[in-house]
Formats: sequence, C-alpha cells, structure tokens
Amino acid sequence: MTEKEILISQTSNAYDWTNKLIETIPLEKWEIIPDTVESSINWQVGHLIISHYFHSIMVIKGHQMDILQKLPIKDYSDMFTVSAPILSVGKTDSLKLLQDLKIVQEKSMDVLAALSDSELHSPLEPTPTLHPIATTKFEAIDWNIKHTMYHCGQIGILRRIVDKRYDFGLRLSK
Repeated sequence: MTEKEILISQTSNAYDWTNKLIETIPLEKWEIIPDTVESSINWQVGHLIISHYFHSIMVIKGHQMDILQKLPIKDYSDMFTVSAPILSVGKTDSLKLLQDLKIVQEKSMDVLAALSDSELHSPLEPTPTLHPIATTKFEAIDWNIKHTMYHCGQIGILRRIVDKRYDFGLRLSK
C-alpha cells in the first residue's frame, strides 16, 4: 500500500467508527450535557464537521465553495471550536448536523483521493489560522485521523452516559 492508500483507508475507518457510534444514539439525547463530561453529541458532531473541514480539506486544497454554500461553516466554527457546549444547545438540528458531517466526510474523502503521492509531503495551503500540529499535507491528514478517533472515544463515553454502552461486536470468551 502507498502512503496515500493507507491515509485513505485509515480516514475511512475513523469516519466509519465514529458514525457507527453516533448513529446509534437517539436524536433526542444529542443535547444532553452530563456533569461528568461537559460535552454533548451535538457539540462533538459539530466539532468534527469543523475539524474535518480544516484538517482534511481547507489546509489540503483551500476553501471549497461547494461546502461553504451547503453548510454554515462560520456558524459551526463559532459554536463548535472554543465555545462551551452549553452555548450551542437549541441552536442546531441534530439530524442536520449528522447530514452535514457526512457531507464533509464525503468531501474529505474526495480531496484525499484526488491528491497525488507527491502532494502529500508538500506544505499546507495558507490559511488565516495556522495548523496546530502539521506543516505538510501528510501531517494534517494524519492528524485528522488521530483527532477523529480521540473524539470517537469521547462520543463513546457520552453514549454510555446518555444512553447505554455500545456493543462493538466484541465476543467475550467464557
């Protein structure tokens, strides 16, 4: 496998695991903010929309007008980056967030598929906000995978608190 193929596979897997967890949580529980975690599924999903857009689209290919026309990226950025989760309660529709997450994930995968192997180690596209981790496109895509899985873990904890433990299909031997 080439580096690009590995990044595409790992990105797809991170998105799939995250979506598997998210889609099993009843929408009416998405705005619950437990005292123990101080986050919500809505905030996590909104945050992933912004992080996928930044780490695997914007710094890789620049702003994408099709996404900016379909999604309220600026509003999501304001609500789901440094703002407290409580400030987003009642301001978004959970089902729309899920749909928008999938739109950004699909665009992210298209951007990755269109990259040449030589582009992977080229510098990031210039953005007003410096990337906190990466200086190359490879590093940004790699960070997107790690960051997604960090939030997948947080979503798993939230799911357990607001609904029930997720069965990952693990079979415990007796």
